[in-house]
Amino acid sequence: MALDRDTVRRIARLARIKIKDEELDHLAGELGHILSFVEQLNAVDTSNVEPMTSAVEVTLPMREDVVTEGGDAESILRNAPAGVHGFFAVPKVVE
Repeated sequence: MALDRDTVRRIARLARIKIKDEELDHLAGELGHILSFVEQLNAVDTSNVEPMTSAVEVTLPMREDVVTEGGDAESILRNAPAGVHGFFAVPKVVE
């Protein structure tokens, strides 16, 4: 697929990439080669291929869903730089 200079310039602008005018022709050729390769991939028949989430078959380990009392807030707040009434104290960022 051939790209013209204006298309490459527009792609660069959308990508927020500053490109010199003398580089446009070279990049048009490079992007054209990439798009040609992607078009070749579209020709591959994937109708009998199941979608996958991983390259290897993995089943994640399950754990018991147990209700607990939660963490010990007092010991957790000992690690904080500042605490007020059992909560983390943070600097005010909104006026």
